[in-house]
Amino acid sequence: MPSAAAFLTFLTALFFLEIAPGPDMMLVLARGVGQGRKVAIFTVLGIVFVSGVVQLGLLVLGVSSLLQAHPVSLVALRWIGAAYLFYLGAKMIQASRNGLKKPVATSVSTPGQALRQGAINNLTNPKSFLFMFAFLPQFVDPASGPVWLQLLIFGSMQKLAGIVSLGTVALASGTVGQWLFRRPDFLIWQRRFTGLVMVALGLGLLLKQP
Repeated sequence: MPSAAAFLTFLTALFFLEIAPGPDMMLVLARGVGQGRKVAIFTVLGIVFVSGVVQLGLLVLGVSSLLQAHPVSLVALRWIGAAYLFYLGAKMIQASRNGLKKPVATSVSTPGQALRQGAINNLTNPKSFLFMFAFLPQFVDPASGPVWLQLLIFGSMQKLAGIVSLGTVALASGTVGQWLFRRPDFLIWQRRFTGLVMVALGLGLLLKQP
């Protein structure tokens, strides 16, 4: 099982990631403001559960198979992941200078359509896959137990955090969403701060590598 220290570091990083505005959060906000809480909630279910099954399956099977065939590859994954965190943070800081793009709301009339659109929005965003494959292996310790089980635990925790964060946005989107859309500077600074946290995490991981 993952150590308590790994869990604490993982949860700290995950907290900052979940509060950062991204394509999924902006889609949920747009759905809640324009079409109500029910549509927003089904959008969240598509983002988290439908796409989550695909992503977790690929993560557990892909990374576990890779590490079983090439145990030394965990070091490479950690270096790549640390560098990607640094890159992601730098991109977030750079993007915040250009403002925050709002999604164009397309017509959604049923919960099923909202569920499907949420899943497609998440699955067609390559950053979702890249981040999961770069971020989660950082906290895997082969000496602490089966790699596949650790990846499943961390991946499930990440998806659970998505339910909490995006679900809260969906429920409060009628009020909070309108407030946020009227104050884009708040989201811009939130993204900028999260970018700085990602840069710090990436640098810290790179410096700690043997």
